[in-house]
Amino acid sequence: MTTSGTMISTAMSDGAEIGVYHVEPKGQRKGGLVLIQEIFGVTDHIKDLCHGYADDGYEVLAPALYDRVAPNFQASYEPQDIQQAIKVARELHSFPQALEDVQTCIDAMKAKGPVFITGYCYGGSVAWAMACRSPDLAAASGYYGSMVPSMADQIPKCPTILHFGRHDHGIPMDGVEAVAAKHPEVGVYIYDAGHGFNSDRRTDYDPASAQLARDRTLALFAANGG
Repeated sequence: MTTSGTMISTAMSDGAEIGVYHVEPKGQRKGGLVLIQEIFGVTDHIKDLCHGYADDGYEVLAPALYDRVAPNFQASYEPQDIQQAIKVARELHSFPQALEDVQTCIDAMKAKGPVFITGYCYGGSVAWAMACRSPDLAAASGYYGSMVPSMADQIPKCPTILHFGRHDHGIPMDGVEAVAAKHPEVGVYIYDAGHGFNSDRRTDYDPASAQLARDRTLALFAANGG
């Protein structure tokens, strides 16, 4: 990648300091992007995604949302690490606090121009929740967020698209279809792939689906000021 990133200790709204991975845009700045981690933390894969969007012209912030309870947490896709990541995400970590932290990142960039959000796995749920909560987002793109169907009653405040794998064993298709039916204004895309199809570190990686989802995400951002 031609961009480089820095993990910066950043004060959140409650006074806590957490790490935020920051990458400056390459060339002319198109906007800000808050990129939300998978359940596994701000891993090398997440940093690579940040670099990719920075190369496309976005200033990127990726907050390490687990830092209060598990500083510098980065898990692999091995079974033992997966279980630890699930424990951190579901038992130790506060989802409402994560939303506050994401808003802090949005606030840090909104004076410079449009701010967008994308997220993967756990981050896909965060992206949906923030699209429905924050008045400061220009557009949102969420990938395979397992909590999205349970938050289907919420209404996005900005143009939003969602990406799911048809063969995702953790997100039943009836829940995804219910979201699509309830929100005709949201682009709900279903790919012939499994969970985590965007990650080239996972067995479910599907390059064609990953590229198509990324193209759709960039098109959404471009259509909304990016």
